Amino acid sequence: MYSVTKRVVGSLARAVYRPDVIDADKVPSTGPVILAPNHLAVADSFIVPLVLPRPVAFLAKAEYFRGSGLKGGLSRWMFTSLGAIPVDRGKGRAAKEALEAAERVLNDGGAFGIHPEGTRSPDGRLYRGRTGVARLALSTGAPVVPVALTGTDKLQPIGTRIPRIRPVTVRFGDPLDFSRYSGMDGSLPVLRSITDEIMYAIAELSEQEYVDRYQKPSSAAA
Repeated sequence: MYSVTKRVVGSLARAVYRPDVIDADKVPSTGPVILAPNHLAVADSFIVPLVLPRPVAFLAKAEYFRGSGLKGGLSRWMFTSLGAIPVDRGKGRAAKEALEAAERVLNDGGAFGIHPEGTRSPDGRLYRGRTGVARLALSTGAPVVPVALTGTDKLQPIGTRIPRIRPVTVRFGDPLDFSRYSGMDGSLPVLRSITDEIMYAIAELSEQEYVDRYQKPSSAAA
């Protein structure tokens, strides 16, 4: 199902939106890898998997899997088909289970995408990252590839349902290796340091203004 959906949706999206993809070859073609993009729009979680040749699983808020009617069914089918893992934001156990699911993907040699900010930016700035990405990197040994998405906030501004046709750029950075911190996943300062290094790498790629505070999830955010 993933392959079929990716071919159909990916071909259509590339034909209509023509994203500019830069340095995708920096993403390892095999083996575990964590993709860490900034987050500007709901479409971000679709764009990254669609521009890469290998499958990419990612976290998505559980509401996308619970809708009713045609819209809810389409949302559930799309996110499920593209390998999304549902997570209840703000619920400790649910978040832990989601990260455990991510670990399984990585331990099986797969690629996993996670937005370190936790929710999309309301103003185009880059907000402080949460340490889940660091925990994954240390628990699995997977390298982290920072990703910068540009233009997706114009593609689908907050409050809009149908994406507009706007230029989008996806830029991949050099893989970050955190093996030097192996065995230190219980250290909060280490987790914070790793997360900050990832966020600074994203900021360099995206050229966003960095805000050293968490962005709180809202009903409109993804």
